[in-house]
Amino acid sequence: TDHEDLSLAWIPFQFFRSHPGRHSCQAPVGAWPCLPRSEICSPLDHYIFYTCYLTFTDKFQFKHVFSLDVEVLPVAGVEMQLTAAVSLLTILQEESISIHTYSHSFLPIILQNLEHRDAGVSNAWLETLLAAIEALPKETIRHEILNPLVSKAQLSQTLQSRLVSCKILGKLANKFEAHIVKREILPLVKSLCQDVEYEVRSCMCRQLELISQGIGTELTKNVVLPELVELARDESSSVRLAAFETLVNLLEMFDADDRSQTVLPLVKSFCEKSFKADESILVSLSYHLGKLCNGLYGIFTPEQHLRFLEFYKKLCTLGLEQENGHNDNQVQLQTLEQEKKYISVRKNCAYNLPAMMVFVDPKNFNLELYSTFFCLCHDPEVPVRHTVAIGFYEVAKLLNTDVYVIHKELVALLQDESLEVLDALIGHLPEILELLSTGGEGGGSDSKLLNFPELIPALTRAEQRAATSLKWRTHEKLLQKYACLPHVISSDQIYYRFLHRMLTIIMTNNVLPVQKAAARTLCVYLRYNRKQEQRHEVIQKLIEQLGQGKSYWNRLRFLDTCEFIIELFSKSFFCEYFFLPVLELTHDPVANVRMKLCYLLPKVKSTLKVPTNKHLMQQLEMCVRKLLCEEKDKDVLSIVKKMVLELDRMETSLDAFQKRFYENDLLDQQKEREEHLLFELVCLLSYIICKEVKKSKLVRSQSFSSQALHSKYSNIDKCASFTIPATGGAVASLSSSGCTSSFLSSCFAGSFMVL
Repeated sequence: TDHEDLSLAWIPFQFFRSHPGRHSCQAPVGAWPCLPRSEICSPLDHYIFYTCYLTFTDKFQFKHVFSLDVEVLPVAGVEMQLTAAVSLLTILQEESISIHTYSHSFLPIILQNLEHRDAGVSNAWLETLLAAIEALPKETIRHEILNPLVSKAQLSQTLQSRLVSCKILGKLANKFEAHIVKREILPLVKSLCQDVEYEVRSCMCRQLELISQGIGTELTKNVVLPELVELARDESSSVRLAAFETLVNLLEMFDADDRSQTVLPLVKSFCEKSFKADESILVSLSYHLGKLCNGLYGIFTPEQHLRFLEFYKKLCTLGLEQENGHNDNQVQLQTLEQEKKYISVRKNCAYNLPAMMVFVDPKNFNLELYSTFFCLCHDPEVPVRHTVAIGFYEVAKLLNTDVYVIHKELVALLQDESLEVLDALIGHLPEILELLSTGGEGGGSDSKLLNFPELIPALTRAEQRAATSLKWRTHEKLLQKYACLPHVISSDQIYYRFLHRMLTIIMTNNVLPVQKAAARTLCVYLRYNRKQEQRHEVIQKLIEQLGQGKSYWNRLRFLDTCEFIIELFSKSFFCEYFFLPVLELTHDPVANVRMKLCYLLPKVKSTLKVPTNKHLMQQLEMCVRKLLCEEKDKDVLSIVKKMVLELDRMETSLDAFQKRFYENDLLDQQKEREEHLLFELVCLLSYIICKEVKKSKLVRSQSFSSQALHSKYSNIDKCASFTIPATGGAVASLSSSGCTSSFLSSCFAGSFMVL
């Protein structure tokens, strides 16, 4: 055993047995059980240890730590080669040592193993080298990488060597000035673009985008574009595909002349051949078509514009129509490979739908693209409908005031048999419903989706389908998004269609995140409910069925619900309805319920104001004392003691504003004002409706008796001024002199600002 440097000669052995494959560690080297380095379990452990070792120190002697490199790596197996490459990449990314030390010690090792016979190993070392190029100084790159690359890229070298050279050249183009790239890199690029092997030509073609970014517009036009044109006519389909995709990505770098004289003819050729002789490019063409059409928009003639639009429509139904438009059973069935390709094409068309809407102008959607959109929404394949659902919000946003056109497709996707489609759609469901409620026919916030009666049943069925599935995360997400409904649906519709359903989910569902999502959404519905009798009914059910329920699980959910109520409602609302029912749970026979209550006590105390809630403060103190004195469960008692300390540190808000509580008090006052405003608005609307009914009766009675008519009007004059008691003791005076309309508009303004 070598004893020259004990700290480096001893390497942990048991660590690798108990933690195989680890690349980092949490304890210092000296803390590990050790064996002499001569008894290392494998060369693989050597690199794992080295990565760990550099985490703690960079004061080492490379001749000791990497004494195995020269003799082991050339003949090492694939596993060790991969581990060594990953280890050196980790050292670079974590900046464990200086870049100078790294380039001096590790760069030769990386370059030595780049051309490994195993493609996976070669790619691992190449990834490490490409990451190192970003950090290495220019001179080091030039002498150690660029200069040897001249010989490595020659035709006499191996295929693997030339492929590696292509990828390195793409990375080097951004490291040097344009004149150096032109003089030293571009000749190699042109040579590799004309290589005899199609793999090399394709690989170099895909690097031309990076090279163009490094050399600028002028050189791209003069050097890169001619190469791309030649590669686009290559005999190999993979090379043509690479050239097409590179052309699309470089479209912004070409001027109008280049686009019209060079790029457009190539694109037209690709489109024509894709259906006839070169189906290999069809998937890529469908994916880039939106970007391509908008990039070439300024140079299209009306005829070309129409031709590309028709080409897109044809791709959207590819594989769905039989020859001559007939469903002939004798038509030969498509191969499985073709079917997969056609599904990918239609999926890409669904992805490009918003871009094609911009291409034709959203105002022309109904005429030009609606039928295509309908087909994509009803496509027989789930991936296509899933992609449509993802982009549905973008389509709705582009349509703006014409969004009502696609409401039937929204209903269809909500009722889709695949939950993947539903999950994709509900990501932006609140925004979509908001657009429908404000931008549809008869727009304005008053519409509240009344023009789309089939939408509400679709929303309820979507929730029921999610509830009966095993995908509880989709159900949870759906319930969270349904919290937006008060903004787009009337209070009565929510009460009868959704609110009671949320309560049922809380009580019957077995998944905790789903129950919590339902509880929070129920609290939002309660927050915006405008009828006091409905509110009282829901509050009573929450207290009786959850807070006083037989199942301890329901009582736990009651505490979760109270936490959401504290968050969403004013302090006075919580104190009025939920403060005492929460404190009653201090007598709960189940320790878990009492424990959860203890964690909630600081939030409960934060709702109190002195001196208004002085009696509630006394109740809280009494409950805490009782828990301290009578609690028998040691875990609950421990939490009570912690919470007592936290409660002592808390300061109670006063009725008068204090500077340190100013923001919270303002927010709470706003919540309370909004709660009162909702009830005042209901009272006001009831009065106006009553008044209109009286007026209509008077008009109808006019044909019977003019005397009765005068009598009726005199009664109205007597009732021209009266008062409506508002919540909290406020009195709203209305008179026939115009106060009614001004007060009503202010109520509506405040209400819709809240909603």
